[in-house]
Amino acid sequence: MAKAKKQEDDRQIIRIFDTTLRDGEQAPGNSMNIDEKLRLAKQLQKLNVDVIEAGFPIASEGDFEAVKLVAQSIKGPQIAGLCRSSEKDIDRAWEALKYAGERGRIHTFIATSDIHMKYKLQMEPNKVLASAVKAVKRAASYTANVEFSCEDAVRTRLPFLAEVVEAVIDAGATTVNIPDTVGYTIPVEYFNIIKYLKDNVPNIDKAVISVHCHNDLGLSVANSLAAIQAGARQVECTINGIGERAGNCSLEEFVMILRTRQDILPFRTNVVTEQLTPASRLLTTVTGIAVQPNKSVVGANAFAHEAGIHQHGMLMEKSTYEIMTPESVGLSAGALVLGKHSGRHAFKQRLEALGHELDDEKLNRAFERFKTLADLKKEVFDEDLDAIVADEAREEEKYKLGHITVTCGSFAVATATVQMEIDGLAVRTAELGDGPVDATLKAIKKLTKTKAKLMQYNVGSITGGTDAQGEVTVRVADATHTVVGKGSSTDIIEASAKAYIHALNRLSYKQRRLTEGV
Repeated sequence: MAKAKKQEDDRQIIRIFDTTLRDGEQAPGNSMNIDEKLRLAKQLQKLNVDVIEAGFPIASEGDFEAVKLVAQSIKGPQIAGLCRSSEKDIDRAWEALKYAGERGRIHTFIATSDIHMKYKLQMEPNKVLASAVKAVKRAASYTANVEFSCEDAVRTRLPFLAEVVEAVIDAGATTVNIPDTVGYTIPVEYFNIIKYLKDNVPNIDKAVISVHCHNDLGLSVANSLAAIQAGARQVECTINGIGERAGNCSLEEFVMILRTRQDILPFRTNVVTEQLTPASRLLTTVTGIAVQPNKSVVGANAFAHEAGIHQHGMLMEKSTYEIMTPESVGLSAGALVLGKHSGRHAFKQRLEALGHELDDEKLNRAFERFKTLADLKKEVFDEDLDAIVADEAREEEKYKLGHITVTCGSFAVATATVQMEIDGLAVRTAELGDGPVDATLKAIKKLTKTKAKLMQYNVGSITGGTDAQGEVTVRVADATHTVVGKGSSTDIIEASAKAYIHALNRLSYKQRRLTEGV
């Protein structure tokens, strides 16, 4: 017993810096409004991450308000805001972060690689170094909690990288981030970069070394592991690995690797791993982007066993084929949770267990939808509840679906009559189409006067059985933005309409952000 406790004490803490709300949101289709960011931040609080990077305050009024709201509302984790190495950016960031007090972290950055300095910044190295130091000093005048990032660090000349790191620590940086901004490095190279800094920066022990790895070559998690073995003590990551281009280091994969391989990795995190699946599901609900079935830790097939020899082994001893338990990542053992006789209190408790927290108005709408679904289906599953929340929790600020009437048949031209609310005004039209879905979407397009193009349309079943809810995912693009929309219903035509309208609302939100100055 004493030996086990000593081993626990000997394992070094790796800080988890979650950037789902900042880097994750920057990926196409992942934009979130203020309420959605706050919902995810509350789940990250339950997950017990060490730092939540809530946004880029200077980017827009919406981003500023989101960072401010998270700073005001979240207790426990530190709250970070990203800013360039300019006084205007830093001042704006602290305006939002000051509500978190000592937990507010200013995260400032500038590129240090030759290619970025020459082509993007068009600055000489000495000017970059001076800008970095000036930015950190400005940030440190507001708070002692300052992080500095050397953008594109892995393609930076090592002597210059060491010079910058030493200078910003002297200027007041308490965390220095060495990011693989373009997902270029490999584990052994990254290990050597971190080791070089440990060996060649005299004041390196005065700051925490952080790493931020992108997944362009599929190595973000492996590179992050190599970095902590070399001395890094903070890892920047996202739920489901979302983020720019191919995404970031997957939080759930990195955390569960440390938990599962304690025999060779003397590290641990403060993450409550039982909240990983709820966090993954909530993110999917908010963004409309599902994880692939074979995704590590949180994918639908992560704990599925079909081969006969595997099933036999599982029946004899689960550890023969499961290196971690479903319960350890928050996956419920029983999928059937509620029925048509279930009450509002039980419904609310189950939603909270799945990571969903709704205000009273949205909860009432979701509960009514659940009761309707329970009358239609024999069994109601967690996935059904996720889909209900996905439809009812979102802010339908501009476009809202009323009702649809469709006529079609083998020898009849499909006709759809659609009624909607646009900015609170009821409108209706009818359209012909090549099938009921086509006619419905044409009617919606006519009513909304959108010029956006439907780039992708996918339909699937949320659960099994002929009474299952259908789930539709669409990708819609205009001249400047691409978004994903998602809708569900036991009626696939209604699900299609919901998904299309969801996408148009996301486009509307993006366009508003653009006018605000993103």
